[in-house]
Amino acid sequence: MIAQTQDIASDIALDVELDRGPRGRERARLCAATRTVQPVSELIRFVVGPNGEAIPDIKSKLPGRGIWVTATRDALGEAIKRKAFARGFKREVRLPSDFVDRTEQLLERSAIDALAVAGKAGLVAAGFTRAETALVGNAVVALLHAAEASSAEARRLDGAGRRQQGGPLVVIGFLTSAQLDLALNRPNVIHAALLAGPGSETFLARCRRLERFRTGDQQNQAGEAAPNLSRPGNERV
Repeated sequence: MIAQTQDIASDIALDVELDRGPRGRERARLCAATRTVQPVSELIRFVVGPNGEAIPDIKSKLPGRGIWVTATRDALGEAIKRKAFARGFKREVRLPSDFVDRTEQLLERSAIDALAVAGKAGLVAAGFTRAETALVGNAVVALLHAAEASSAEARRLDGAGRRQQGGPLVVIGFLTSAQLDLALNRPNVIHAALLAGPGSETFLARCRRLERFRTGDQQNQAGEAAPNLSRPGNERV
């Protein structure tokens, strides 16, 4: 435990508020809201743009030094309330009134982009019939249902998944049909099956991150099965 604590401490920049930039390789950082040290996988990095406005650096690649905040809506709201951005950057930082919502939208966009990559890699069987067929003899890791999908059809496909895979599958239901269409480059996608592969792992990891941001649930860590996700306000699939 002592060695682990020393390793984490050594990974934090001497300036505890700001990191060393996107080329840094820290495994842990200080959350500007909670003042606790956490793995970077549980945080979101923020930088300041040329116009003085804070920018969520979802992929931790934007230039310049940045601060880190626990990846939940509550923590980001607390960071704003405590003026953690101005304190961390030691300057005035503009924060739009919808900054928390914008950050959530970027996390959602990141998940959609990952789904598009998985689709191009041939890891998505789009359409009810193709998804149902994929469940037979394929390593399906998740089922996707559009937010407006028929509950009866979703239950039918989920049931087929349980029978074929020997247990419940991950179910993703927070994307609309229009978002699925855009990601998979085909019209009217309501249901799809996600096949095993690196691209699928990336998509599911980003879904987990999005749900943690929305719910504050820190139990769904990377590497664990992704939860059933639905668009806020909708019934879970």
